[in-house]
Amino acid sequence: MIANRTLVGHKCANVIKAYSELAGIPLREAFDVFYKSSLYTEIRFGISDMHCRSDGYLAEELLAESSRERLL
Repeated sequence: MIANRTLVGHKCANVIKAYSELAGIPLREAFDVFYKSSLYTEIRFGISDMHCRSDGYLAEELLAESSRERLL
């Protein structure tokens, strides 16, 4: 299912803010991490209805993804 663009825009902004707070990093850095992540692609294209999940859950998923990337 492809989500409404406005919904996706708000969801992305909320996830970036939540991730910034969770990771303790500036918003600018959180933007970079988010838009380079596979989570962004999943939200943007409605894969697994990720856009329907809570902002906190998605921020935790992004933190886990970015942690895995740092290990590689």
